[in-house]
Amino acid sequence: MIKRLNKILLLTSLILILHTILLSQQKYKFIYEHDPVEKITVSFAGDLMCHSPQFQFARVKKDSFDFKPVYRYIKPLLDHSDFVIGNLETVLGGNKKEYRGYPLFNTPDDYLEGLSYAGFDMLITSNNHAMDQKKKGLLRTIKKIKEKGFYQTGTFNSLKERDSVKIYDIKGIKFTVLAYTWSTNGIPVPDGEEYLINIIDTAEIHKDILKAKQYSPDFIITYFHFGNEYKTEPSYYQKRIVKRTISYGADIIIASHPHVVQPVEYFKTNNGNIDTGFVAYSLGNFYSNQRWRYSDGGPVLSFQISKNVKKDSTYLSGIQITPAWVFKGNTGNKNEYVILPSDSVVYKNQYNFLTKKDRKNLLQSYNDTFGIMSGKTKQIQYYSPSAIIRKYFKIPFIIN
Repeated sequence: MIKRLNKILLLTSLILILHTILLSQQKYKFIYEHDPVEKITVSFAGDLMCHSPQFQFARVKKDSFDFKPVYRYIKPLLDHSDFVIGNLETVLGGNKKEYRGYPLFNTPDDYLEGLSYAGFDMLITSNNHAMDQKKKGLLRTIKKIKEKGFYQTGTFNSLKERDSVKIYDIKGIKFTVLAYTWSTNGIPVPDGEEYLINIIDTAEIHKDILKAKQYSPDFIITYFHFGNEYKTEPSYYQKRIVKRTISYGADIIIASHPHVVQPVEYFKTNNGNIDTGFVAYSLGNFYSNQRWRYSDGGPVLSFQISKNVKKDSTYLSGIQITPAWVFKGNTGNKNEYVILPSDSVVYKNQYNFLTKKDRKNLLQSYNDTFGIMSGKTKQIQYYSPSAIIRKYFKIPFIIN
């Protein structure tokens, strides 16, 4: 009787154990079959310029420059992004010609060291200053950018390069970047070598987008260098080009050139891979010597793209604006340019080199940038990087 009872108890225990295992497997099966979603963050900065005071402030020796300190306070923010893009609005023509700023830029190669340190991954070179040192300067700029390990688009060293489609893959989310400019400031592109730079041409844009779609990217970014300088609203021309580009199937449209910020607007895509896209008409200046209101700063615009891997569906899952302001002056070390997140004005002693006037301009830049860019679009978030930056530099929180 006891042996029989023990057998029954043993059998019951085995059934309970088996039941537990099956439940566990079902649980883990449910977790495994839950739709996996990948998400990436792409960040854009506006115009990266180099007027002569900028390289003079960065000079270490006769032909040695250090631009890294410019980005030391904004770097922690850029490091949080998966892919960072900026418009390189200058030319790396080499030291055989005099370094100079506006109107015909020629910037030291060391400028790229600063951008690498800051965390940029891609530089766009289709802008109205791309031909400042003519064909030779354009080609040398491409060469130096690639040698430094950046991705680059907008200008090209051959027709084959111009017509190729480059697909970038981050966490299984694939995208491409197309870039065009409205002008080369009247400097002619050599006959028969129009491939050197992408000029805004709606027929070419349409063809490029259709070609890119053949490679099945999850989204397409189109960059434009266009608009009226120092105007905070997009022109009819900008709106017309954007409308056509949306109709061709672009998903995200980013632009600069006016040296001030302009609004961000959402749109429904047309045969796009994501249902809702957006256009940022101008990101303004990110690093320049333009010191007047609206031009003395520009934001980091970040957006998230999410992809449901199982369902193969991609969507825009967020946009953030982080206004930034360019300080020029003595930081206690020496005279420097430093890009500062403009939300930092609310913290006491975060940057003790700021004067009362600096703090006023910093706050004004924040209000201008966020006010103009958000406009009627209420879904854009303001991202405050101060917590990241203060932790990075071990600065105590003291609210004004």
